[in-house]
Amino acid sequence: MKNIDNFEDLECYKLARELRMKISLLCKKFPREEEYRLKDQIIRASRSVAANITEGFGRHSHQENAQFCRQARGSLSETLEHTNCALDEGYISKAEYTSIRELIAKTWRILNGYILYLTKCAKQGVPTTP
Repeated sequence: MKNIDNFEDLECYKLARELRMKISLLCKKFPREEEYRLKDQIIRASRSVAANITEGFGRHSHQENAQFCRQARGSLSETLEHTNCALDEGYISKAEYTSIRELIAKTWRILNGYILYLTKCAKQGVPTTP
C-alpha cells in the first residue's frame, strides 16, 4: 500500500478532481442564460468536493478531517442534483449523465470508506502525522 504523503495521494481526492474537470467541460455546452444559475452552482458544488477533502486533510485531526469529508459528501450530493437538472433541461445527453453519475457513485463509495477509516482512527486514538 502506498503511503499517503499529501491529499493528492488520496483516491477520493483523485476522483473528486476528475469529477470537477468533467463538470467543467460539460458546462461549456450550457446555454448563456445559465451562466450565473445552474452553471455557476454545479461548478461551485463540484469544486467544493475536492476543496473540502483537501481542507480536511490539512487539519491533521482525524475527527476534523472526517467532518470536512462529510461536507464534501454533501457537495457531492449537490453536484448530483445539479447534474439531474442539467439532464432534465436537455443541456447534457443521457450518456454524459450516466458517466457523471457513475463517477459520483464511485467517489461516494471511496469517500465513505475514507470517512469510516478516519472515524475509526479517531475512536482508537491513532495519532495523526505532523
